[in-house]
Amino acid sequence: FEPFEPFSRSRSLSMNENGEGLYSAGAGAGLRPRWAAKVTKDALNLSVDMPGLAKEDVRVSLEQNTLVIKGKGGKEDGDEESVRRYTIRIELPEKIFKTDQIKAEMKNGVLKLTLPMMKEDERTDVLHIKVE
Repeated sequence: FEPFEPFSRSRSLSMNENGEGLYSAGAGAGLRPRWAAKVTKDALNLSVDMPGLAKEDVRVSLEQNTLVIKGKGGKEDGDEESVRRYTIRIELPEKIFKTDQIKAEMKNGVLKLTLPMMKEDERTDVLHIKVE
């Protein structure tokens, strides 16, 4: 069972970064946050670098099969140009994760997400047929 087979369109993990909203104009303009994904037998673990942001500056939501990460912060002395903005959309494979058990932790400018995966026999998109 390989949920992230790179050549399977329906099972691929893809990241769509909204280029126009990652950073506002200013020192951080044009940069994109670094991120890493690691798949274990039980979960997908994501790590997203969001320097200058605290947990209060970050919002994570799940919209259908898309994990949406938004962050805004780093404003100094009312200077709107120094505000860092992140918008990251990660399209997830359908019916693979226990979406009600997703956990997020923001520490030292790094957002860590854990998305527990369903076991093969828990998945609703797989119909097991008895062989006689």
